[in-house]
Amino acid sequence: MAISARETGWRQPRVAPSLAEVYRTIPVSGGKWWTKLLAFAGPGYLVAVGYMDPGNWATDLAGGARFGYTLLSVILLSNLMAILLQGLAAKLGIVTGRDLAQACRDHYSRPVSLGLWVLCEIAIAACDLAEVIGSAIALNLLFGIPLPWGIAITALDVLVILYLQNRGFRLLEALVIVLIATIAGCFLFEILISKPDAMGVLKGFVPRPSILADPDKLYIAIGILGATVMPHNLYLHSSVVQTRSYQETPAGRREAVKFAFIDSTVALSFALFINAAILIVAAATLHRAGETGVAETQDAYRLLTPLLGVTGASAVFAFALLASGQNSTLTGTLAGQIVMEGFLNIRIRPWLRRLITRLIAIVPAALTAIFFGSHGTAQLLILSQVILSLQLSFAVFPLVRFTSDRLKMGEFVNPFWLKALAYTVAVAIAGFNAWLLVQIFSGLV
Repeated sequence: MAISARETGWRQPRVAPSLAEVYRTIPVSGGKWWTKLLAFAGPGYLVAVGYMDPGNWATDLAGGARFGYTLLSVILLSNLMAILLQGLAAKLGIVTGRDLAQACRDHYSRPVSLGLWVLCEIAIAACDLAEVIGSAIALNLLFGIPLPWGIAITALDVLVILYLQNRGFRLLEALVIVLIATIAGCFLFEILISKPDAMGVLKGFVPRPSILADPDKLYIAIGILGATVMPHNLYLHSSVVQTRSYQETPAGRREAVKFAFIDSTVALSFALFINAAILIVAAATLHRAGETGVAETQDAYRLLTPLLGVTGASAVFAFALLASGQNSTLTGTLAGQIVMEGFLNIRIRPWLRRLITRLIAIVPAALTAIFFGSHGTAQLLILSQVILSLQLSFAVFPLVRFTSDRLKMGEFVNPFWLKALAYTVAVAIAGFNAWLLVQIFSGLV
């Protein structure tokens, strides 16, 4: 199905929309600005889910328990980077009619495009690994289900996703928002009863040079960065914004870009609160009690109730973890579908795509749980976030390049200040990761 769109500057024309089954299915009514804002609300929350998945829990818990409030500044900076990059991803999708995967396919040579696809699939598998382990840990904590069985149960969530997709995209968005609200409510409760040091929290949001100088802090900081700014979310956002039936005129696109940016910024503010809350609760309970070695979700669960002196604190924590894992699963499914369809221009059934992705994650998670137990899964969780961070540049640089290209974007091209800021963020992310690799290999040597 050929679709008329701006084709200047691309190696090959756009031939099919992203997520064809829900493409432009949600009407954007006229009238007052707030009705349009509500119509555009939703994609940002799908994206925000990836910024509060179980991988974030592992890095935030480790950071709070070991270093107190110090790494709050990393969470804040990561979130600001995320707001910028997700805004660019939404703009790319709205203006060009391509998601980021399709844009890479239509711009780069086939070998380069295939290489980027493989790297992105590794990132999605790492992300899915975090969701599998997080959900399995939550099931173990709440119901006593052994980790290997919990990991197997997570394969069944594909049925829930298929049902929701068939019932309509708005229902999927609504469920995601409810789960986000559940996680936020749980951690608001945890913060209130943990009574953190307000001045320590405020100081924690100020960056400190010691983060770069200390390899241990840097490793956790890069893990937080990888868990916060996630590569597959850039592909996801550039696609799901196209579910809105905005006018395909310069004025219509400009309005869509504005409302999409507001939507993602508000949603990512919730993600900032939840990530900061996890670290603050860990610092106010575990670090304050001298439990600085706690980097595992299970240990945090075991210690929360006695440290806080409030019955049910641990159960609330585990329930929020389960909501987080299931929420991330929903959006991970969409991202996997978008990436495979976009890079390879092939369509396979969503349940088959989901099963392939989940099996890739289940095998290493199950083997780790069987042979190394809960400690091994916790280490695997943090490692998965570092892998995500290392993959990030391969999504960020193409995104910044495309949105800074006047031939591709026309009047919507990034202005000079935004282009400079975006490239600064991209180079900073690449630099942090290069420094991390140097620290890791020098440690091994």
